Amino acid sequence: MFPSCCSKPANSGGKRSSMAKLVLGVFLVYMAHTAWLLYGFLNTKSCDEGRREEGCITSYLSARPRLQLSVFTCLVPDNSQLNLALRIDPFDPHSTFERKVNVPLPEETRANGSLYAVVYVHKASVSPLEDNREVHHAALLTTHISPVTEGHRETKKRSKLKHPVSHWRPRLSVTMMSEDFTFTKGGLPSDMRRFIRISQEGRRIFYLPLLLIDELSFRMRDLMEINRSTTHLPLTVSYEGISLRKFRFWVHLQDVVYSLRQFGFSEEYIDEIKGTLVGSNLYLLVLTALITTLQLICEFLALKNDISSWRKKKSMAGMSRKSVLWRSLGILVIFLHLLGETSLLVLVPVGLAACVEVWKVLKVFRINLPWRRPCVNKLDEEERRTLEFDTQASTYLSYLIYPLCISGAIFSLAYLRQKSYFSWMLNSLVTGVYAFGFLSTAPQLFINHKLRSVSHLQGAVLMYRGMNTLISDLCSCASTFSSSEAFLSSHQLSCFRDELFFFIYLYQRRRFASKVRTHGKKVKTQ
Repeated sequence: MFPSCCSKPANSGGKRSSMAKLVLGVFLVYMAHTAWLLYGFLNTKSCDEGRREEGCITSYLSARPRLQLSVFTCLVPDNSQLNLALRIDPFDPHSTFERKVNVPLPEETRANGSLYAVVYVHKASVSPLEDNREVHHAALLTTHISPVTEGHRETKKRSKLKHPVSHWRPRLSVTMMSEDFTFTKGGLPSDMRRFIRISQEGRRIFYLPLLLIDELSFRMRDLMEINRSTTHLPLTVSYEGISLRKFRFWVHLQDVVYSLRQFGFSEEYIDEIKGTLVGSNLYLLVLTALITTLQLICEFLALKNDISSWRKKKSMAGMSRKSVLWRSLGILVIFLHLLGETSLLVLVPVGLAACVEVWKVLKVFRINLPWRRPCVNKLDEEERRTLEFDTQASTYLSYLIYPLCISGAIFSLAYLRQKSYFSWMLNSLVTGVYAFGFLSTAPQLFINHKLRSVSHLQGAVLMYRGMNTLISDLCSCASTFSSSEAFLSSHQLSCFRDELFFFIYLYQRRRFASKVRTHGKKVKTQ
């Protein structure tokens, strides 16, 4: 006799539960470790006043030396062929200023080449190449990206098909830690060690100025395309003296942006993230990190409970086949749409969710795979009733969805610019999934209504998903009201599906439970 399609090993559930608890525990330990590092980041230990002469590293700026700031341009940042662009003498590390200069462009830069800026802080009236206590930092003044083309709806888009050309960065933001902070010899922060240079004069040990070029201040919309006829371009050099805490904060943010590039994020996405990071303070970013952590925990718990409940199902009574199928097709379409437009950090969770949804389709339709043992596909009475209600609801729903999707696709083809017919078809499918995805839950709600029960659904999964999307929507609304450039994307609109489904599920659960209690009281009275 063939086994049931829903049968499973006896001890597999306990092992999976233990593994899920282990993964969740590791994640919580990691977040606690991150919080501890953040506490150390905000509270750097200073050297005691009584030990300043023996075990402390003081600041070079505490002696008030006469300094000069020089900005050079060069093709290669190797201290050769430097061209002076700006000189500030005397230079006050505690000041704030802004200077505008015209920078001549070499022939190599105009021929789609690069140009660097090298910022030196050194002794006044002394060449930086002859000062053994100088500090310098190099940064690219050019960026190679695809040229801007005009797209539909009067929005600027960068064509990925064109060869990248050199663009000019019109602003150079220089920062330096001007706070007179004294470190302990064994207490140098790990994130600061690559910036700190130690020097000694007699018994006094001091660190040279901590110089940093802000890579987050410029945006891609400010870049200027360089052509062969361009001989000079404007450059705004700004300077600001900052505290140790802010210096470490900026170092951490620039490391985050570097990590995003390593994960494969495009420059457009990184540019949006930079705008968010620069426009926010430290406490708001910490709050954002906490909210993101809460969302990750909710997503993990929803996925874990979803897989666990579906593996335990021995009957598909009460489950809408069409809702499961449409959810699976929808997330597969979204995955194909994101395949060439985002990073692996986004693709991996979406791909994992798509695999889970495909597995659920195989399970609910009882599809026999070649490498698995055959199983019985016979439906019982409850499953036949469920299939009847599912077909009835899907038929009614098709009268609404199909005309809307077809008319939207025709409108898109007629009035919007498309790259190809495949792109048009994929975008039409994605728009249909985003706009009408919440309608795919209607068959399941109809089945719940007909069966007068929601016991076949996992309330924990719906709760975690609803909470997750509710947090996302609240954050999106907050950013919409606080930002003049914010907009509500179609993906955010599609998230209302989980919230709406969860609230209707709560209503049906309360309604059916109250009817059961009323019926029980009548039976007892009789």
